[in-house]
Amino acid sequence: MTSPAKTQAGVNGWAEQKPTALLVLADGTVLEGFGFGATGHAVGEVCFNTAMTGYEEILTDPSYAGQIITFTFPHIGNVGTNTEDIESVSLAARPGACGIVLHSPITAPSNFRAQQHLDEWLRRREIIGLSGIDTRALTSLIREKGMPNAVIAHAPDGKFNLTALKKAAREWPGLVGMDLVPMVTSGQRFTWDETQWVFGQGHGRQEKPEFHVVAIDYGVKRNILRLLASAGCKVTVVPAKTSAEDIFALKPDGVFLSNGPGDPAATGEYAVPVIRALIEKNVPTFGICLGHQMLGIAVGGKTVKMHQGHHGANHPVKDLTTGKVEITSMNHGFAVDSKTLPANAEQTHISLFDGSNCGIALKDKPVFSVQYHPEASPGPRDSHYLFTRFVEMMRNNKRA
Repeated sequence: MTSPAKTQAGVNGWAEQKPTALLVLADGTVLEGFGFGATGHAVGEVCFNTAMTGYEEILTDPSYAGQIITFTFPHIGNVGTNTEDIESVSLAARPGACGIVLHSPITAPSNFRAQQHLDEWLRRREIIGLSGIDTRALTSLIREKGMPNAVIAHAPDGKFNLTALKKAAREWPGLVGMDLVPMVTSGQRFTWDETQWVFGQGHGRQEKPEFHVVAIDYGVKRNILRLLASAGCKVTVVPAKTSAEDIFALKPDGVFLSNGPGDPAATGEYAVPVIRALIEKNVPTFGICLGHQMLGIAVGGKTVKMHQGHHGANHPVKDLTTGKVEITSMNHGFAVDSKTLPANAEQTHISLFDGSNCGIALKDKPVFSVQYHPEASPGPRDSHYLFTRFVEMMRNNKRA
């Protein structure tokens, strides 16, 4: 559903739709289209996502804070939205993406689980949408020039202050050096026991946990917490700036470092000392995405900003410890530079697209992490074994 079409008379009575949404890039490029979702404007980094399903999970992933998502799949909206597929811990308005760019207008929902039209859902979550542009051309531009800073704007009357929008896009500093975790992390500690969704049954509850895991919330996804609970864990979620002393006071069997948005080096200013304390105490530790990147920094490595990032549910990754290839879900614009890792950190996974680092493990500590999203949601379940690996690590640590 787009905003009501505006027309203007042309030569010989020809009528054309008047643009009601713009994507204004930092270099001054202006892409015109038709708006949906929330009105107003938002600034962020434009990326593209190649997933064919799971748009609701993608849009509510807190790791997308500060980003405008271009979907390469043309049919978005066909399964509607529902409360079960939201990935941010908060059910209210974002954290998550600040904008969405589509080729075609939103498809009408046609699914038995649909509770709300995507257009209405976007308005309520304050996410601005634009359709009617050549998303393949935009994707090619990102591949050639990298992820641009931009402003996405929606005005149903088609009136825009283009000078102000160009200025906002040009002056936005970008994600390098930006700590976005404070806007997505939980405000207080809470316990999680909800388990995986099962067709026809919905979500269950973990009533007999074997282990206690403290999850540091840098922007955690619900399905990560569900898989930890399904693996036999009582999960205590703590805010991003929780001290190492407060974590140790909870007496965890293991600690999980969550995904999240922004520059890992910036968030690492307060997160890395805590991670180093966990490593020093031999606490079994498992990290995903931002948690993986900050673990890399904690052991002495460095992170780099990627040219186009990895965003999609169809990325091949090789597990160097087994030789197996898994299809994974990814969402990151920074990566650990494997050449900077110390001798006691083993590279365990690599991307088969570009060879970038996708996993590390310490040789002398019960610590490992992956760059991709093994919980998927959306995406394949090839990597669910990592949660079992974490549980086995905690079990072995208890025995020792």
